Amino acid sequence: MRRRRWPGKRFDLVGAVAIGWTVVEIRDVTAGDLDAVLDNRKRAFGPLPPSSVEQWREMVAPVLAEGRYLGVFDGDRLIATSRINDYEQWWHGRAVSMGGVASVTVAPEDRGRGVGRFLMQGTIERCAELGHVVSALYPATTPLYRSLGYEHAGARNRVTLRTEALRGLGAREGGVKLRRSVPDDAPELMGTLRRVYAATRACGPLGWDERSVRRRLSDEDDFGYLADDGFVLYRWQEGNIDVDNLVAGSETTARALWSLVGTASSIATTVTASVEPDDPMLWLLRERSYDTVDQTRWMFRIVDLASAVAGRGYPAGVEADTVVEVNDPQRPANSGAWRLSISGGAGTATATTAPAGQETSRLTIGGMSALFAGVQTSALRRAGLLTGGTPAADDLLGAAFAAKPYMIDYF
Repeated sequence: MRRRRWPGKRFDLVGAVAIGWTVVEIRDVTAGDLDAVLDNRKRAFGPLPPSSVEQWREMVAPVLAEGRYLGVFDGDRLIATSRINDYEQWWHGRAVSMGGVASVTVAPEDRGRGVGRFLMQGTIERCAELGHVVSALYPATTPLYRSLGYEHAGARNRVTLRTEALRGLGAREGGVKLRRSVPDDAPELMGTLRRVYAATRACGPLGWDERSVRRRLSDEDDFGYLADDGFVLYRWQEGNIDVDNLVAGSETTARALWSLVGTASSIATTVTASVEPDDPMLWLLRERSYDTVDQTRWMFRIVDLASAVAGRGYPAGVEADTVVEVNDPQRPANSGAWRLSISGGAGTATATTAPAGQETSRLTIGGMSALFAGVQTSALRRAGLLTGGTPAADDLLGAAFAAKPYMIDYF
């Protein structure tokens, strides 16, 4: 069992004087710890409905065996947890391995001791051990994650539409064959998603492992339909429709899937859906004078800089060769000077030395992570995440890493 030790001070409130020492450990959560995990989760996020507890236990069981659930223990007492989901994340049409960090909890009585920071340091290292070259999370608070190299990168966009507006989107020519999905369709759904994200040069959305897809297709409250180049997963929620995922690779499939959702218009007044920032559905609608869009922001971090740059896709027409300096206190292997070479839609990052007498671009690891995710260099410079360099280098980096990232999944 893998363990790390950390000496943490225990304070008495009278005068805030250290009166003793305790040692907390970070180690893998086991099946015997799940009651304590549930208790911590309840105190952090509120209780799970009784009907969901068994489903949650089934969901986390295989995660435990893979070393994807970490706990911080004070003796035998579990005081903090984090879970690392196994995802692919698409960047300009190419997928990289991503650790999706979720279920980060710290027991109320142990907050303010630095336990959360210690937990996340271990979580980042575990992401690296698992082969994830990048990591992302939906933050409950920004300062902790930002201090460890995560930076705001993209959003999950939720748009609310009139159901009747979708009903009339049926395909203009020909028909698209749709069929109900079942758990055994998981490989087909995964293949469809990969083809569509590769062809559309998607930036930010996730690909799931087969186990997760089967679980989602097994949920009796979700309705799924497949086409040759798309799929939809949706459910009823308080009398209206909630679209969890809708991916379409062509106009005809987009029309067919959205109009299928719209057939609920005799009962459901509205549809709320997770969509791309420039989702084609928004251009297919006949009437679009007003959009109601809610955003949930997510944060992003590079875990292995060289592998992340090599795995990412880039605009095919951009050619770049420049040196940047990166500072990553948590993962020193990412620190130093890197030659970034971008050509033909592919890139490399090679460790080098900063050229003598040349003003190189300097980035914090948060700044480099945000740049990777397409945040404009002008914003990074004004936020203090990018210094040095030249206007020409800024333009080059901005063109190479251009992206409008999004997710349609929440975890």
